[in-house]
Amino acid sequence: MVVVRAENIKTRFGSKLIHDGVSFNIKENEIFGILGGSGSGKSVLLKQMLMLEHFDSGEYEILGYKLKNISQKNALKLQQKWGVVFQFAALFSFFSVFENIAIPLKEYTKLDNMAIYEIVLMKLKMVGLQEHVLNLYPSELSGGMQKRVAIARALALDSKLLFLDEPTSGLDPYSSREFDELVLNLKHSFDLNVILVTHDKNSMKTLLDRFIILENKKVGFIGTCEELEEQNERLFKKFME
Repeated sequence: MVVVRAENIKTRFGSKLIHDGVSFNIKENEIFGILGGSGSGKSVLLKQMLMLEHFDSGEYEILGYKLKNISQKNALKLQQKWGVVFQFAALFSFFSVFENIAIPLKEYTKLDNMAIYEIVLMKLKMVGLQEHVLNLYPSELSGGMQKRVAIARALALDSKLLFLDEPTSGLDPYSSREFDELVLNLKHSFDLNVILVTHDKNSMKTLLDRFIILENKKVGFIGTCEELEEQNERLFKKFME
């Protein structure tokens, strides 16, 4: 089953061409990476899939929904089917951990306070944190803990599709590897589909099932790390070594 399909995406910002016919498919239950050099448009692709950025032509189909001319009603339905973790966690600093994780539950469900508390606690433990953390504020957490809370919030509605934008950015090497391990465990435990933009070479090697490399405004490669090493020594050295 294909979870995400991008067909011939073209993107311009004014006179500047960013994507010139980008196409790829993301299969069920895989961790899929979007790689590329600075300014290659990888974060733009992520934002387009999240309906936060325009694309000029082509089409995205995500979980059966086509994004071009999508209705407001269907856009809302689709947004409830995925979770997002932006760079540096993007937690609300004036909310406690509990309040941060509870936001989507309060916004999109009619659950009572006790049910919300139980779900928030379950999500917190799912990402390896304990109950006492619920009353803390983001400023009281390490960078790694903030990222875990952000994942708990992203998966509060039992999303099967998780978007990660540079998830290990700002973390030390040990915390980065712990984060990668958490994502792998969540994928295997909950049949998650994960799409991430990353510069982290260790994450590329250990985390990604498949990936694309954007080069010259197109998809320069799509496949696995092993296939890249076999097929394109130049790109392998640039991105993996």
